[in-house]
Amino acid sequence: MEIWKHKIQYYETDKMGVTHHSNYIRWMEEARVDFMEKIGWSYTILEENGIISPVTSIECKYVAGTTFAETISVETSIEELKNVKVRINYVMKNEEGKVVCKGASEHCFLDANGTFISIAKKFPGFYEALLGSMEKED
Repeated sequence: MEIWKHKIQYYETDKMGVTHHSNYIRWMEEARVDFMEKIGWSYTILEENGIISPVTSIECKYVAGTTFAETISVETSIEELKNVKVRINYVMKNEEGKVVCKGASEHCFLDANGTFISIAKKFPGFYEALLGSMEKED
């Protein structure tokens, strides 16, 4: 699990001072980009290796509101990994550690021609980095 932190900006809130719901999806993406960099496979490296990883599904469950100037942490972890797809979980917490949002995104792996690729076979280092980041069952 990797943690990314974000201080909520004024422009991310609505007239009532509450964070607009669309920002949570953006934060999931920013946390995912940070996560990929931390495991040594930034999106730049993926693209240099001809790997494209589009979002195929997104889920977001809002638990509690957040407001301007709060800092939230986004815990990012791999829930499921298959040869051609990955499911990533996100748990967002406020400064007190209260869960404010839970989400997940699914991504497939394609080559530059849009053909599915098995990362386990073509990019075993990338596959192992993702596998090493999977959630462990208690």
